[in-house]
Amino acid sequence: MRIDDVTRVGIVGAGQMGRGIAQVCAAAGYHVELIDVAESRLREAMAKVRAGLERAVEDGKLANSRVEEIVALVHPSVTLDGLREVHLVIEAVPEDRTLKQKLFAEMGRICQPHTVLASNTSSIPITKLGAASGRSDRVVGLHFMNPVPVMKLVEVVRGLETSDETMSLARDFAERLGKTPVVANDVPGFIVNRLLMPMINEAIFALEEQVAPAEAIDLAMTAGTNHPVGPLALADRIGLDTVLAICEVLYQELGDPKFRPCPLLRRYVEAGWLGRKTGRGFYQYDMVGKESRVVHVR
Repeated sequence: MRIDDVTRVGIVGAGQMGRGIAQVCAAAGYHVELIDVAESRLREAMAKVRAGLERAVEDGKLANSRVEEIVALVHPSVTLDGLREVHLVIEAVPEDRTLKQKLFAEMGRICQPHTVLASNTSSIPITKLGAASGRSDRVVGLHFMNPVPVMKLVEVVRGLETSDETMSLARDFAERLGKTPVVANDVPGFIVNRLLMPMINEAIFALEEQVAPAEAIDLAMTAGTNHPVGPLALADRIGLDTVLAICEVLYQELGDPKFRPCPLLRRYVEAGWLGRKTGRGFYQYDMVGKESRVVHVR
């Protein structure tokens, strides 16, 4: 299958990443089947997609006339039935290996033989997902960065049996979305999280050990190393549950103590303090219009 044959895309998971991927796919002209088990999450996702497009209009990046056209290309559903007719599926469910392997096995049964199955996983081996699917040559990693409509990078991850044809299609697809694809081999954390998570984790250790308050740690990295956002604020944006899950995969897969999740991170997740999406993490947030803002530093 060539990139020109891809007209319908399935997105499984309507959370923060899934809805962002759905938005950029629809904006690029693809018909999108957006699937989630929770109708409430689908309703929220559709509202967020519309809000994201309206924000692009306000910023002068999108014509107002295109908003309804793009929204109409996204078809929400609570079943996987819509995947029978798509050419490419991107899985964006929570970072849980058992859940993802089960889903890939089901998609392998439901989807047409030519359909490419991609995962937005940030750390789980593509090779294992490919084995679960029964079509390892058609499985690839497409790891988008958050927030998807803004960030340009997509890691294209080759599993042990991913074919050259699948890799070529995945790279071309990322480019059709206006993204910059970077190819990575199937190693824990790929490129970005292999480098990013130890930095975030070490910033949390610094906070736990009272090296400095959260805002000072972040300021040191933004003003001192020219990072656009500090590691603790970035962790809040990613979601502390996701950060913890990635750190645990890196620690388990590589066995290196430098990847051991900070106990403070684990306590915050256990408390339900997951960052922006719950209103509190290393910072506390309040919604103002369409954006969340910091109202208190923990």
